[in-house]
This record gives sequence, structure tokens and C-alpha cells, in this order.
Amino acid sequence: MSERPILCVVGARPNFMKMAPLLRALRARTDLPPSVLLHTGQHYDERLKDRVFEDLRLPEPDIDLQVGSGTHAVQTAEVMTSFEPVLDRLQPSCVVVVGDVNSTFACSLVAAKKQIPIAHVEAGLRSFDRAMPEEINRVLTDQIADLLYTTERTAEHNLLREGVAAERIQFVGNLMIDSLLEALPRAKLPNDLQLPESGFALVTLHRPSNVDEADRLEHMLGSIGEVSKRLPIVWAMHPRTAANLERFGLRIPEQNNRIRVIPAQGYLAMVALMRSARMVLTDSGGVQEETTALGVPCLTLRSNTERPITIGEGTNTLVGTNRELLLNEVDEIVVNGGKRGRVPEYWDGRAAERIARHLASWLASGAARGGIGKSGLDGREQTLRVA
Repeated sequence: MSERPILCVVGARPNFMKMAPLLRALRARTDLPPSVLLHTGQHYDERLKDRVFEDLRLPEPDIDLQVGSGTHAVQTAEVMTSFEPVLDRLQPSCVVVVGDVNSTFACSLVAAKKQIPIAHVEAGLRSFDRAMPEEINRVLTDQIADLLYTTERTAEHNLLREGVAAERIQFVGNLMIDSLLEALPRAKLPNDLQLPESGFALVTLHRPSNVDEADRLEHMLGSIGEVSKRLPIVWAMHPRTAANLERFGLRIPEQNNRIRVIPAQGYLAMVALMRSARMVLTDSGGVQEETTALGVPCLTLRSNTERPITIGEGTNTLVGTNRELLLNEVDEIVVNGGKRGRVPEYWDGRAAERIARHLASWLASGAARGGIGKSGLDGREQTLRVA
């Protein structure tokens, strides 16, 4: 086995949740080369830094590029120019990327140009909305990755439809759920948070489509105000949303103190809040998955989702910006409890083990030297499958 390391890339907070269990699984195997954790610095909140790493039991990054924020073009370019020297120095056996942030695509593109194998975790998810920057990142990363690890079976159908060879696709389950299940016994509500005895709805809102335009954000505020008349609100406010409220001169609706705004929380605190909530209103992809695993009804304030399994099998319902639909669904949850769904296949806390086992077999087989995604294999090679 070559000692060229496995280079694991994270760029934003959701990436940490996916990489934490995977890094532990990779480092637990003696048949894999050492794993190096690289953080591009795409998104970072210094106020939550120590808490996030401690909550996830994730070691400090071995390499921090400290790229910072910027436009999509600037950020992608900065990641690429900073990442290339790292590849030249480490000459990794493969690069592992997760999710759909700019760092995921930027690092994949540099690795592909240098003929370094790429494993994309959480591949094949599609919203079919090219207005979402994340959708562009997903599609392009999947086209140049050598291994595509999927969280749900519909993802494989998406990839096959886009011409990705079946030999490159492995259904392994959901790393977000690995982290969630590991965290549940440790998750506790903040000591200073007095929650309503009658129950509450948890709100998270951060997507540019919902918070970056004054009219849309004002509409969202009105909708949340109406929901609070039915059930008290606890709003874990993202820094982006807080900044835009101030920039647009908007105020939280005054509903007899039935909307409580709290700062962005650490991972364990958010898990505890989701578990305790009667429902969650969100535009986050990860929260859609976590609420499905927890059996908590979720109302997604988007017109589409790249995680359809949370609707078909889980607790999620799309309500978009339609206030009437939102309030009808809230009433249904308050009166009848809402959707409970079931936990999807392979969302069992063992996705990281499956990925590590498959990656070890793949590297040992020598397939990485040719690069499945770059060699144009016609499917005659033996396929490595995991159970």
C-alpha cells in the first residue's frame, strides 16, 4: 500500500459534519494510507470554531488555506490557486470531497487536471434548479470524480441519466446521519434557553434566495409571524440573515414575545433543539435529512429539494414561499402531529465504515492508478460493492 496520503477536503460547516465520522473511519483502518484533513477556509465562524470541532470530535485541520469569503468566481479561484501547491507537495493517493460547496468543485477540478483520483461523498443529489450555485457544483464535481458515494438510491438514477458509468457509483448511506446518531447521547439544550412548555417550532433560514432580497425576506418574516400565532418560535438566526435584516431595516414581527431569536448554535445544541421541536421550518438541506432521521416534521421553505427521499420516505414537506400552504401544514402538525415517515435505507450510522472499506479495496486493487473517471472504462472491470 502506498503511503501517499488520502487528502480529505472540507470548506464549510456542513462539510465538517460529513467528514468527522469519515475521517475517524479512515484513520481506524490499517490498510489505508494516512489521512490528511485540509480546510479551505471558505466559510468559518470564529465564534463557533472550538465548539464545532469539540461537538463533532473532529481534530483540527492539518492544513488551513484560509481562503475566506468572496464572490463565487473569486472564491473558487482562490481555492484552486491555494490548493494546487498542496497537491504538488503531498502527491496524495486520492482526494476526498464532500457535499456541494465551492471548495468541493474547486479542489476536484485541480485534482482532475493533475490526474489525482477523486472520491465525491454525497454524489448524485439534484434539485434540478441551475439557479442554485450548489447545483452547478454538484453536477460538475460528479462528472470529474472517479468514485461517487451516494446517500440514497435516486442519486444513482440521476448519475446514470447524466452518463456516469455504474462502476463509479457506490450506494453507502448518509454521513450526516452517522454524525447525528453519534451526537444524540451528548446533545443537550443550552442552559440559558427557556423553552415554551407548550412546545415550539424551530426556524433556520440562510439561503440567498430567501434572505438576500428585501421583499423576499420581508415576506418570510410575515410568514414566520403568522406561524408564531399558532406555536411559539425559536429562531436560530444565521449571521447572513441577521446582517440582512439590519441592512434592509427589517424587524422581527412583534407577536407577544412568541418569537425568540437566538444566535447560531453549535452542533450539539442544534441537534438538541431539533429533537425537542414539534416542527422545524428551514431552507437547509442537512436539516431536512436530520429531521427525517429524528422523526420530527419538517417544512422546507423552498420550491425544490435535492433530497427527495426526505419527502417520499421522511418527514419533510415542501412549502416554498406559499404562506397559505405553510399555515395549512403547520395546522396539520399542531392538530395531528404531521408526517413521521421512516428512516431511509442505510441511514444507520455506518456510512463512514462502508466508504472506508470500499476505498481501501479500490486503492488496493490498483484502480486508482488509472482513474476510473479518466480512463473511459467500458464497464468490463470488476465492480467493488459494499453491503
